[in-house]
Amino acid sequence: MAATTITTHPKTPGADGPTTVAELIRAQWGDHRPGVKSGEATLTHHEAAAGAAARAALFGDLLPRGAEPHIGVLLDNVPEYPLWLGAAALAGAAVAGINPTRRGPELARDIAHTDCAVLITERAHLPLLAGLGLTVPPERVLVVDDPAHRVLLEPYEGARPDEITTTPTPASRMLLYFTSGSTGAPKAAICTQGRLAAAGHSLAGYLGVRRDDVHYLCMPMFHGNAVIAGWAPALAGGAAVALRRRFSASAFLPDVRRYGATYFTYVGRAVQYLLATPPAPDDRDHPLRTGFGTEAGTVDAARFAERFGVRLIEGYGSSEGGAALQRSPDTPPGAIGRPAPGDDLAVVDPDTGAELPRARLAADGRLLNGDQAIGELVNRGRSSFEGYWRNPEATAARTRGRQEGRVGAGWYWTGDLFFRDTEGFFHFAGRTDDRLRVDSENLAAAMIENILARYAPATGVAVYAVPDPVAGDQVMATLALRDGAAFDPEDFVAFLATQPDLGTKMAPRFLRTVAELPVTATSKVHRVALRRTGFHCPEPVWWTPMGLGRPGAAGAAAPAGSSYRRFTGEDRAALLAGYRAHDRAHLLER
Repeated sequence: MAATTITTHPKTPGADGPTTVAELIRAQWGDHRPGVKSGEATLTHHEAAAGAAARAALFGDLLPRGAEPHIGVLLDNVPEYPLWLGAAALAGAAVAGINPTRRGPELARDIAHTDCAVLITERAHLPLLAGLGLTVPPERVLVVDDPAHRVLLEPYEGARPDEITTTPTPASRMLLYFTSGSTGAPKAAICTQGRLAAAGHSLAGYLGVRRDDVHYLCMPMFHGNAVIAGWAPALAGGAAVALRRRFSASAFLPDVRRYGATYFTYVGRAVQYLLATPPAPDDRDHPLRTGFGTEAGTVDAARFAERFGVRLIEGYGSSEGGAALQRSPDTPPGAIGRPAPGDDLAVVDPDTGAELPRARLAADGRLLNGDQAIGELVNRGRSSFEGYWRNPEATAARTRGRQEGRVGAGWYWTGDLFFRDTEGFFHFAGRTDDRLRVDSENLAAAMIENILARYAPATGVAVYAVPDPVAGDQVMATLALRDGAAFDPEDFVAFLATQPDLGTKMAPRFLRTVAELPVTATSKVHRVALRRTGFHCPEPVWWTPMGLGRPGAAGAAAPAGSSYRRFTGEDRAALLAGYRAHDRAHLLER
């Protein structure tokens, strides 16, 4: 689920406690239990609240008259991050999470676009800012690990949370976090204090957060995953957080044991990295109870539970707050869940807005009518979507109509593909960008990935479309192979032949083999880069040039009994001639 984070549907603000994050920060005052753990350092909840108050008071003095109260935070997961989140809450300000993997003009654009009045960073990231011509003047660029920062804070260290004179409301902006859109500049989604507080309460209740729990934050805090699904429920439930500067698969279990972590958030690729670490006899010797995230897939979730004894809960909720699904004890394997009570979610045709038929599933879970049942998930009822900062066009597009007569006008369009079974459970089927149309049949990349993930030599799989020379798409897959493994085309074809849910158009026409899948800054598979590269890549590519699904079907899959061979320069030249002959060569540049 690109551009999504994991939240259950926020309950009505105030139904379960404080209605603002500021109130949650104030509630930490006087609580001397451990609150923030990082390396050898530990802050109590009281110390975290005091640190937030000092920074809120400092920010109040730094904010120019008439400026937007926005704080850019360009940090790894270090204690200053949650302290500045708390400061923003108390000051009625918004934190813009700045992605440290961005570079040059793109990085400068993110800071300028979110109207950051102050920029919080660390010495490790100063080279990224050199020569950018920042809109933030040097005196308002605070370097948290520079001794001058401590000197700057000293006059404010006696501040108390209840002494901060601003009065945030549930409607006060709290977060501006960038979505990982596949095209154009990232959009800064708005999250208010009311929505973040409600999400924290909702998740704390849903997960059964206890005051002695420790939430391990190893996903980057500039992204909604760690803040909304990790920090907020810990804050609401009175739990501690433990910080890992950057995700490390090898450090994961040592950290969990060291901090006594009971919960973590993830994205699917991080789970694959953890499963790729060498098994050890003490893999189950840890306090971890639950992982909560998205895109792990049924196969990897089962492997994770079997190896580590930890249940992964797959959730769904757009980072924009527009739609969410809730799991229940009767949610079947492979499904995400049902809508929250009162929500009106549906799977519709992306072009017409018409609701699609329910999915028919075989006894083994195989989808029988994917071409009819897979469509875009929309919210036709109430929505928590609060818009994008200074981007009315993108905001309107999320609630657009699809045709004359305004079919779907006012709905929230998620951009995600789903199908809904006859019992009302929703199943994730990928992004709308990940749709493939092969030989006039609509396919979803995620469905194919779930099948190919069963291939034992592969540690990761990504499926995406490459244009067919004549019409539609062809299926391409990238396989990350285990250390030292070589691709065996005959073994792979034998594997495909034993998969009962592999449709006749699903087998990859092209296969790329790599040591590791490319990932984004949030550890999601970088499918955009894979699509753009296609079969023009330095790694080995295999293909089925002749053995297609049926004669004359240019985009059909390889049948059982055919095989793959290396894709050569001569093959590429001949294929490009076919694209040019049908005036489709330009599609290879998409």
